[in-house]
Amino acid sequence: MEERIKNLRLKEWLIAQIDSGQYAGLSWENEEKSLFRIPWKHAAKQDYKQNEDAALFKAWAVYKGKYREGRDKADPTMWKTRLRCALNKSTDFQEVPEHSQLDLSEPYKVYRINTETDTDMGQESSQIKGHVSSHASPSSITPINLPVPQPQQDYKNESQNGDAVQILREAVVREHMYHWSEAPQDHRLPSLIITAPALTVTSISDIRLQGQGPLGSERIYGPCSAQQISFPPPAVLHLPPDITQAMTHLLPHLERGVLVWVAPDGLFIKRFCQGRVYWSGPLAQHTDRPNKLDRERTCKLLDMHIFQSEFRRYIQGEGHRPLYEIALCFGEEFPDSNLQETNKLIMAQVVPLFAVDLLQSVQTAEKQHLDTSRTHGGEGQPDSPPPPQP
Repeated sequence: MEERIKNLRLKEWLIAQIDSGQYAGLSWENEEKSLFRIPWKHAAKQDYKQNEDAALFKAWAVYKGKYREGRDKADPTMWKTRLRCALNKSTDFQEVPEHSQLDLSEPYKVYRINTETDTDMGQESSQIKGHVSSHASPSSITPINLPVPQPQQDYKNESQNGDAVQILREAVVREHMYHWSEAPQDHRLPSLIITAPALTVTSISDIRLQGQGPLGSERIYGPCSAQQISFPPPAVLHLPPDITQAMTHLLPHLERGVLVWVAPDGLFIKRFCQGRVYWSGPLAQHTDRPNKLDRERTCKLLDMHIFQSEFRRYIQGEGHRPLYEIALCFGEEFPDSNLQETNKLIMAQVVPLFAVDLLQSVQTAEKQHLDTSRTHGGEGQPDSPPPPQP
């Protein structure tokens, strides 16, 4: 019995905690028990009580062996992060923001339990197993819930009105999202690509992009587990003397750099260097004037839920191609109407590869389908709509 309890999935474990009634604020939201509330008080609140407000998060950390009472240092923030990430990555749960209340004295989030997950996902996994994307990060994606086409559907007959292309798009998206969310955590796949002067980095982990730091800088700033990439010295770039001098002056101010990482709910960055860093991207506040990264403060560059929503509308022909590329500018204001991007000293482009791979996969599948339709459909058959161009 104890062994069975230890091997519960998150869904089974969490339902047991709700039914136990031992955690204040953790309760069912409806009689059907398909929605539930989970307390979500911020640790910075004056009335925050760790023993009560962090009890559920602590219990999950203990259950997963991530916290040992009396041996490990208590870390309520990390406990909460672990459960939040587990909920976001699981196909069994879906957050319902419109039901959540985060501005109350006792804030809470509401999640829906996806009852069809066990059957539908289980059947689908046998059909698409072995086709894991070579670019997606398993820790960075939550699945898009789209219908899966049945094998017996006749795409040829439906091509006249474009239904086949739409069904195919949805199938490809569902396939990729499923594999990215279900891949083992120890099977890390490339998640980011960063392009800057004289370097292109494809990373399977967090990236720290920095200037040329002094020897022994780790003893000064502490160790960093992220992949550390330094800008090349100006001498190897063969730049004009005035540009070389400017970059030589700028790089020491960037020695602590910026940390970029992918998480289940998006793409994030944190600036550590003294030199100023500016950015542009889907979530940037301004498009016509500079957006500065505040030092030592985490900034979200890409929101996963927004990207998924925009992508869903895009493949349904109801919206534009979702934006996902991020531009970073070191030491100079950006965007700046007075200077073109190419005239900046140090620009870096950050691209989450899951977005690139997803768009390319949909387009490839559509092209293959169109080629097949033209080959077997005969003359006089109307073509399906062309695939959206990136």
